[in-house]
Amino acid sequence: MHSAIRHAVSAAAAALILAGCASNGKAPNNVTYDFGSPTRPTAASAAAGAARTATPALVVTDVTGNSAFDSERMYYRLNYADALQARPYANSHWATTPLQLLTQRFKSRIGQAGVKVLSATDASTGVPLLRIDVDDFTHTFDSTSASYGEVVLRASLFDGRTLADQRTFTRRVAATTADAGGGARALAEATDAVAADMIGWLGTARLPKQ
Repeated sequence: MHSAIRHAVSAAAAALILAGCASNGKAPNNVTYDFGSPTRPTAASAAAGAARTATPALVVTDVTGNSAFDSERMYYRLNYADALQARPYANSHWATTPLQLLTQRFKSRIGQAGVKVLSATDASTGVPLLRIDVDDFTHTFDSTSASYGEVVLRASLFDGRTLADQRTFTRRVAATTADAGGGARALAEATDAVAADMIGWLGTARLPKQ
């Protein structure tokens, strides 16, 4: 009985992997994904006024995280088979590393909210510094047909060397399709949702006057 269950799970996982390798029913090819245009409207605009008032300028460092997120591989996880194993899609990948995609997206969204985004080389100017550490950025399956993209990160706001505030943000967005494309879209939406949450937090964080 247990052997039959294990075989069924393995077969389902294998089918899912094959589905992830193929894109839109075509033969497996290398498919590249990114977050899409940064100009499309998001919930971040709702928090723009508060963030701009509280934080007129901000140094945003490059996003850091697990080494798995520092390559172009797209990872998924099968919670129903082995929740501890992160698996790479065979023929789908990101246009650049997730850490770079997240860095570009967050800087773009914060800038769109009316905050002047400065580089790490400007940290000596006395402007508050935002550091972002990513804990999870994965397409996760609860079953062969139900999955979501989840982004989990920790944002730390510094005044010089002093930690002024810190917050953990988590966003989970359901994937519309059980493949790499569905995961990419869900992760892009989750990233924008986290950006909106961070912008709202920056609007209320305790900061020195600039």
